Amino acid sequence: MAPEPQQSQEPDASRARHGLEVHNTTSGHAGGVVQAGAIHGDVHLHAAPSPPAQVIPRQLPAAPGLFAGRAADLIELDHALITAAPSGAGTTPPGPICTEPPVAAATVMVSAIGGAGGIGKTWLALAWAHRNLHRFPDGQLFVDLRGFSAAGDPVAPATAVRGFLDALGVDPGRIPPDPDTQAALYRTLVAGRRMLIVLDNAATADQVVPLLPGSPTCTVLITGRHRLASLVDRYGARHLTLGVLTRDEAHALLATRVGSDRIVAESDAVEDLIELCGGYPLALSITARNAATRPAVSLAETAAELRQLGLETLDHDTDPAASLPKVLSWSLRQLTDTQRAVFGLLGIAPGTDTTLPAVVSLTGLSPARARKALSALEEASLTERQPHGRYAMHDLVRDYAATTAHDLPAHVRETALVRVVDFHLHTARTADRLLAPHRQPVRPDPPTSGVHPHPLPDAAAATAWLEAEHATLLAAQSTAIALGRHDVVWHLAWTLETFFRRRGHLRDALASWRMALDAAEHLSDPTIRSRTHRFLGNVCSLLGLHEEASGHLNRALDQAVRHRDLPEQAHTHQMLALAWERRGDDRQALDHARHALVLHRTLDHPVREAIALNAVGWYAARLGDFDTARDHCGAALTLLRHHHDLEVEASVLDSLGFIAHRTGDHHQALGHYQQALTLFRALGNTYLIADTLDNLGHPHAALGHEQVRAVWREALELYREQSRDTDAQRVQRQLDELDETNRDGRD
Repeated sequence: MAPEPQQSQEPDASRARHGLEVHNTTSGHAGGVVQAGAIHGDVHLHAAPSPPAQVIPRQLPAAPGLFAGRAADLIELDHALITAAPSGAGTTPPGPICTEPPVAAATVMVSAIGGAGGIGKTWLALAWAHRNLHRFPDGQLFVDLRGFSAAGDPVAPATAVRGFLDALGVDPGRIPPDPDTQAALYRTLVAGRRMLIVLDNAATADQVVPLLPGSPTCTVLITGRHRLASLVDRYGARHLTLGVLTRDEAHALLATRVGSDRIVAESDAVEDLIELCGGYPLALSITARNAATRPAVSLAETAAELRQLGLETLDHDTDPAASLPKVLSWSLRQLTDTQRAVFGLLGIAPGTDTTLPAVVSLTGLSPARARKALSALEEASLTERQPHGRYAMHDLVRDYAATTAHDLPAHVRETALVRVVDFHLHTARTADRLLAPHRQPVRPDPPTSGVHPHPLPDAAAATAWLEAEHATLLAAQSTAIALGRHDVVWHLAWTLETFFRRRGHLRDALASWRMALDAAEHLSDPTIRSRTHRFLGNVCSLLGLHEEASGHLNRALDQAVRHRDLPEQAHTHQMLALAWERRGDDRQALDHARHALVLHRTLDHPVREAIALNAVGWYAARLGDFDTARDHCGAALTLLRHHHDLEVEASVLDSLGFIAHRTGDHHQALGHYQQALTLFRALGNTYLIADTLDNLGHPHAALGHEQVRAVWREALELYREQSRDTDAQRVQRQLDELDETNRDGRD
């Protein structure tokens, strides 16, 4: 989207002198009364000198070249101007300039564009200003306040006021020496005039306030990296936070600068560049400049360089304004040492976003001091506060923050990472104990000093925390690997197992257990190695990686037998049963389930015995031996009445529903499935909810119930969310067959 051409603001060219417009008026910037003067015959009436011409300043810099995007932000600025302007002010349509004086309003219209360095604040301000020149026929003032620039210290308000007085044509000899009086004269000169004042790159509200006009006919547009809160509080400034470009806007920006033919020819590379730049305008502009000035280098090569070198490709040795790292560095000047340290640590902390409790452990600060530091970084547009108390950085800002962390001593960085990893591990362990209280407890080492795990009151809170943090927890595992903390890597995989399985995060579980397998090789406990192969084999089986699953499960069984570890043997036989079922061999599955049952009966663990009884019953039912199936599932339910475990009970009820449906008792099947579904929903086990919904649809279909469609559609949605493509395709076929049957019936 290119800016519109500037329209001429000279309504009477014959009155223009040297680019300045002269108005016949009895009031000017110097005041005074004009006396009439005429020559008539021999009589001469002498007049006082004519007042100086009223100067129409045109200080706006050139409009941004090849400006693209920001349509919604431009509209928002238009809306702010139109809704806040006094009657007749700021709303002049293009065409002849209205000479009627505006009706006074209560306040000056002030808009403040905020955002990180290089996000495009000045581009937007200038693009909007040039599009709206017709609204400001009495001139435009502009000053770069240099709040964040290579130039050093910000411009003092008095210096900016003096510049405005010069632009307004005030004789230097008549400018009063006192800064406050100069500011008053500036306000007098712009009073009643329809002018735009652009205050670019402001650092603080104190820098801006002396430059605000007192007349509501003026409009002020401010850009700055800080929020300038007192302007919002005292002057009603409308704050517009500028974010990154959308994908379409980023694509348009690259096309305007690189050329549409090249963009079309290398569309895949363009998508990579947009993703790598994350919609960050300065990063996109630098990338576009590199591409445009090196036409022989493919965009794919440019993208590969950006992926490999990151911020290094967005730097510039001689032009600071063309370097994203240097532009971002200017935001750190007003931060305290503590705030800069927090910024750097956030750059190396695991995860793409974080919370106050995690930052407390990361930094070792008190909650109050950590909150204050985060607020300062948010105020400086270096972090963004998101819903639910989360703080995030753009990927490129985080990369820059990580480079600043190298200024901290090595032991400070390492201690901080140890603390934050321990925070995530021990909070996750609390969550796992709430989700699976009957699960065998495995205790990691106590957290290091200064760590305060997040308190979780119940299973619902545990699920919500894990859902919000599970990507960060995987990142914490990677950080623990880098720190050489192999025990922490393994314990994180263990504590996340229940959550990943219940929520169907199978790819995450696979990544977690693969990290744990490498860590287990560094640990001396053979049980840990056996368990790791067992859980990794199970998740491979769930994902259809059957050969890899068999390899890990057989290795787990071999190690358990070698070390005479009966519990591990029983658990592994149980997972081998599931693996063979997924490969379509129910007889092999039943054989392993019976081995597991024999072992669990010797271990005096009633819940585990109930799981094994249910497994034997399930595979017997799948093979058509319904008497054996009922006996074993019934025995499992009897055990669970004395040893409650909701997940196991729900699984047994699901098996009983399957048995009832296969033996023609569809009403009883519905009852069992509904009970199982209620328990799975209470546990938040969306993985097994999907399976039970799938099963529930069959007795509904057998009974001709209309509910079958809603049940299978919900199962289909869950299967798709969990990337269970084979199951989703099967349920879609079931729905299609229902529709086909109904069409045949109507025909």
